[in-house]
Amino acid sequence: MTITERIFCLLKQKGMTQKDFSIATGIAPSTISDWKRKGFTPSADKIMDICAALNVSPEQLLTGTGIDSVEDSVEYQLDYQGKQLIAEYGELNSDAKKRLMAYAKKLRELSQMEEL
Repeated sequence: MTITERIFCLLKQKGMTQKDFSIATGIAPSTISDWKRKGFTPSADKIMDICAALNVSPEQLLTGTGIDSVEDSVEYQLDYQGKQLIAEYGELNSDAKKRLMAYAKKLRELSQMEEL
């Protein structure tokens, strides 16, 4: 996970809007928007302000220690077919992954409708 991804992950976890974050850090909303839309990384002089607003240490923000592990710690018990499905998914290109996800969502919706 990148620094920018961590920032937006933390904002989501804390229920903080980009506007709230802008006010707390003194960083222009357009700059924060550029981080998200264009994948820009915050400048080094803003790291301490960002850490203070998000209540994390610079080490946590820069390395993901204690942040990424929480986000990535979900574990699933998969049977053989589930493991095969994950392996096949990993081999797909991004367009095929998007199509598969759309198909899976529609299939879940259909299953839910059948239960009614």
